[in-house]
Amino acid sequence: MSPHYLIHEHHARRLHWDLRLEYDGVLKSWALPKEPPTQEGIKRLAVQVEDHPLDYAKFEGTIPEGAYGAGEVKIWDKGTFETIESQAGKYVILLKGERLKGRYALIRTTMGGIKKNWLFMKTRSV
Repeated sequence: MSPHYLIHEHHARRLHWDLRLEYDGVLKSWALPKEPPTQEGIKRLAVQVEDHPLDYAKFEGTIPEGAYGAGEVKIWDKGTFETIESQAGKYVILLKGERLKGRYALIRTTMGGIKKNWLFMKTRSV
């Protein structure tokens, strides 16, 4: 069975999208300040955040005011994925979602020495 992925559209202090990939019994998670790319050549900043439990993949609703991440959360895309390449600082995956389909890469950047910054892009090869 293929692992799942999803993207939450999160209307918190600022609108952003949360990319979540099922790995090792958790949802590895990144916050994207801009809408996920659907075409090659568009790179999006993806800031790695804490892992989330697997049951969060079904969550849609309101996080109450005063709680971390307060605001509306809805599922923007969901599906399964295959890992093509996985190494420190780089994931290449084949997404099979409702909106996102095809080969994508997550690559850690060294911008400003911040290790939680990654780039998320649709690609043919990396």
